[in-house]
Amino acid sequence: MSTAELIVLATGGLVSGIMAGLLGIGGGVILVPILVTLSYTPIQATATSNLAIIITSVSGSIQNWRMGYLDWKRVIYLGIPAAIFAQLGVYLATKSPPYILLILFGILLLINIYLVQWRNRLKTSDRATQTTFNPFIAKITTGGAGGLLAGLFGVGGGVIMVPLQMLLLKEEIKLAIQTSLGVIVITAISATVRQAYEGNLLLMQGIVLGCGGLIGAQISTRALPKLPDRVVSVIFRSFLGILSLYIFYRAWLSYQGS
Repeated sequence: MSTAELIVLATGGLVSGIMAGLLGIGGGVILVPILVTLSYTPIQATATSNLAIIITSVSGSIQNWRMGYLDWKRVIYLGIPAAIFAQLGVYLATKSPPYILLILFGILLLINIYLVQWRNRLKTSDRATQTTFNPFIAKITTGGAGGLLAGLFGVGGGVIMVPLQMLLLKEEIKLAIQTSLGVIVITAISATVRQAYEGNLLLMQGIVLGCGGLIGAQISTRALPKLPDRVVSVIFRSFLGILSLYIFYRAWLSYQGS
């Protein structure tokens, strides 16, 4: 690993850690494109992203716990179905052509742009008028969706778990973000163990990314939530749009070379 690659990985991990603490996501939407840009295969990128996400999400969750903002009961209820569905996601990822994974990941990024806005609308909506869902089914759906994305794309799954917690479980946005980050610890461990068994994991690259993420998560869980939600939302959605275009470009190159 060259010095330039080390700097890119550490910086990317730092940015992903900041996003993790701020938005309750694992940071894979940043890590996977970085690894693909460094010429690693999509399956290596998703596997290594999950390893880094373990370090990042543990860092952020410990900080949330120290500040009294982490409910372990909620985390476990969502984490069990998430861990199970993460295994399904990894299986599907190992059976898919690289360009298909990239196309699906690009689509996921575009969907996330809408989900971020959806999450903001849910924050200000009147929960008394929202439909009530069966709590057991809602928890399985929320955790399962996050776990599936974690295994399939190397993301934490928080980008879907946060809005689903708000919609199905009627949680407040800050509680949903903090719970999501805790669940991501479980999903990332589940996916990483399977990916390591399949031989797709890049250990050193994942550790470097994770160490950067550890620092970033500490920063964002303490300071960045004080920023206006509107500013953070606009920046994040713009970032996702640019990333999606780049991932579609990489998918086209991968398809041309297949």
